[in-house]
Parts: sequence; structure tokens; C-alpha cells
Amino acid sequence: MTTRPFERQAQWSARLGSPFMQRLCLALDRALDMSSETGRRVMGWPGDPVADAMVLRVTGGLNALVRAGKAPALASLYPPNPLPETAALEAALRKTLPVVGAALQPWLDGPPQTNEVGRSGVLMPGLMTIAARTGLPLRLFELGASAGLNLRLDDYAYDLGGLRTGRTASAVRIQPEWEGPPPPNAKVNVTERRGVDINPLDVTDPATQQRLLAYVWPDQTARVERLEAALAAAAADPPPIDRADAADWTERCLLPLDGTATVLFHSIAFQYFPRASQQRIAAHMRGIGKRTGAFAPLFWLRYEDDAGSPGALPTLRLTSWSGRPEGDPDEEHLADAHPHGTQVRWRLPQTGN
Repeated sequence: MTTRPFERQAQWSARLGSPFMQRLCLALDRALDMSSETGRRVMGWPGDPVADAMVLRVTGGLNALVRAGKAPALASLYPPNPLPETAALEAALRKTLPVVGAALQPWLDGPPQTNEVGRSGVLMPGLMTIAARTGLPLRLFELGASAGLNLRLDDYAYDLGGLRTGRTASAVRIQPEWEGPPPPNAKVNVTERRGVDINPLDVTDPATQQRLLAYVWPDQTARVERLEAALAAAAADPPPIDRADAADWTERCLLPLDGTATVLFHSIAFQYFPRASQQRIAAHMRGIGKRTGAFAPLFWLRYEDDAGSPGALPTLRLTSWSGRPEGDPDEEHLADAHPHGTQVRWRLPQTGN
């Protein structure tokens, strides 16, 4: 794997099904130099450009300018226009970068904050598994909730391996490529939902909506359309999200409740928390898990990169505490899934409905 950040992102974009982003990143690698304000900042990046998602800051900012009609030389090459050659993108970037430097700088100031709705197609089968086993209504608590779009996952329509579920009339339709048996056909009844983020996003703010859309790769039109529909629905009924440290919030808010299944969940977020916060969250879950009972079960649903298997797909894993006398949890590997939720490999055999 190359250490050049734009070439590296080009390789990832190709793997994740975005030929336009692949060519854009290769063109940026050639076009960014000391002749533009953005090039100078990129060339002198003070931190780790990969860990800082520097490339995605640049591409998100450019996409925002194109969407706003402020980069006409690039707009003629962006989707839905035909896929351009890398050389054409390089030429357009060399023309554009010197004149949009001031507009791009705020995009470089902070990391991308996204809210990928397709990940609900991975999380929902996990919730269906919990509902099938407990027969209880669910209380949902999300870490790294961003704009809270995945907190509303029971409001979306799904086709999961041929099993249609969710709110079938929803404008947000999620149908990942599915391998394996379908998940349990269980109704997910959510009685409480709350999220936390160090910087929660206001889905009622048009500028925030446009910022989220700018980070979606422009040739992946299904993702763009799904996000637009989810943002419109969430703006009409915003989910509750607290501004707080994830560990502080978990310790303060998460306790089992009789007659419900309490679920802590997160998706492609935990790896960004400080190590100390990760350890505190895990310790809190173990502590309250030992005190739970069959009528107040506790679950930890995690859709995250598998740190032990570099290059492997993210995994969906479930830890369950349900009042066993010894207090030990059950640990299960439910699925492997694409980082955007576009493909799911379901690992569990189908159970009775």
C-alpha cells in the first residue's frame, strides 16, 4: 500500500466502488503543489494525513463547491456527467484550485463528519435478532450518533435477503447485497432512543444537510438519494442527541430497565474514541451486565472495523447479558459488511419466527 495519501485513497475508492473518486484522488495527487493555498497546506500537513482524513477533507470541500455552483470547470466533469479521464480532472483542478483557496480552507480545518444511512441495513438485522430472542421492546442508545440518522433506523424500509421489513412506505429504502440466510423476521418496537456525539449535527440546518451530502462520493447516486430522503425525514422529527464525551454519557445514561431490552450500539465510530474512553465504556457495560436480569437484558451491538484482521470487512458483533447466574455475556459474530453497508454477509442460521 502506497504511503502517498491521495494515491492510497484512490486505491480504497476503487475497492469501495467509486471510479470517479479514484480518478479524482489521482488527479489531486498530481495537481496539488505549492502554487495554490490548498496545495501549500496539504504539502505541509502537520499531522498524519491518513489518520486526519486529510484527503476526504479536500474532496468533500470540492464536492460542496461543485454542488453550490462555485467550481464550474470541475462541475462539467462531475457526475452525472460521463466518467472523465484523470488528465481532464487534473487540468480542471489546476484551473480551479488557485481561485477557490479561501472557500476550501474551512473544509481542511476539521475532520469529515458523516452519517451513512446505508449502515442501518447492517444494524437493523442485529436489532431484529435481539427482538426475536427477547420478545421485548427496545431502548436504543447510540455512540457517535452524528446527526442521528441511524437512530431512526426503524423508520426505514428494508429488503434484507428477500425479507421485507421496517416501515414499508418510507422514502428511505435500504437493500444491501445479501449473502446467507435472512435475519429473524421479528418486529423491532423502539420505545426510547437517544444518542451522543462530541459534536452533534443539527439536521434542521440546511448548511449542515449540505455538508453531510458533500462527503458522499458523487458517483454513488443511491447513497446521495438515500441520504437526502433520510435528512428530510429527520428534519421533520429530529432524534435526541446529547453533546458529551461518549464514556461520560454511557456511564451516566445507560442502565437496564425492566420490561425492555437495552441496546448500546455504534457503527464505524468506536475506533475514533480515545483509548481511555473505550476502556471505560467496556468496563461500564461489564459492570451493569453482571447485575442485569432476564426481564431487563442488556446488549452491545458493534458494527466496526475488525482491528485484528487488517484489510478485512468490518464486522457486526453482539454481546448479550441476560441474567445468567455466572454473569458472563454471550459473544457473537453476526455478520461481515461493507463499510457503507452496501453488502452484508450474514453468518447466523435462520431461526424460527
